[in-house]
Amino acid sequence: MSLFDLLLLALAGFAAGGMNALAGGGTFFSFPALLAAGLPPVTANATNAVALWPASLAGAWAARASLRPLGRYLLPLLGAGLAGGLLGGLLLLAGGDDVFRVLIPWLLLAATALFAASPWLGRALAARRKETEHPPHTPLSLGAHIGVSIYGGYFGAGMGILQLAAFSIEGHPLARANALKNLISAVIYSVATLTFVIAGRVSWYELVILLTGATLGGYAGGALGEKLPPALLRSFVILVGSGMTLYYFWSTYLSA
Repeated sequence: MSLFDLLLLALAGFAAGGMNALAGGGTFFSFPALLAAGLPPVTANATNAVALWPASLAGAWAARASLRPLGRYLLPLLGAGLAGGLLGGLLLLAGGDDVFRVLIPWLLLAATALFAASPWLGRALAARRKETEHPPHTPLSLGAHIGVSIYGGYFGAGMGILQLAAFSIEGHPLARANALKNLISAVIYSVATLTFVIAGRVSWYELVILLTGATLGGYAGGALGEKLPPALLRSFVILVGSGMTLYYFWSTYLSA
């Protein structure tokens, strides 16, 4: 690895950790940096997923008090996250680099659109939501959670927004929906991480650099959280996501 690639990954990890602490959207920094460092697309995505894994576990642990009263209600959701995350990871590995390379611009487009629309989506859901203590599980709701989990295991960017939407539509209060999102994300990233590690698709050297930068960036982002306007940060993430989307559409479909 060249000095330039090392610095690129460290800075991308710092930016990703900082943005996740401030406004979300860190994947728009870390995943393209791994590609730019020369990793194959599937390896870059697998390495990025493993880099996100510790944060997902921390989020689930922090939300444990909100989740403990739900008891057995969580079991079908955990099963959906486990099955979907495993299937998404296996689909990524089975499709290989060529298939994933073609899908990258579309996945980035979907993630950018979800991130940009999340404030309006949240307000729309809040306006129509009828909160209930234990919304019943239905085949449709569990199917939706499995679909979101497959997406999370396959790529992951924007997955949290989809999960919040699904839980809010079911009638969960926002605080509980966020706790459920953290728990199921931890399940998805855990099973996807195990799948990628067993398959040997994680680049450990790049992972260590990325995690080091992300840890420092998360600390800096937490310290700056009350000083920077959230709207400005969101606009910056959307700008980066849009730029990455346009670049990968150009490089994938127009540069040949």
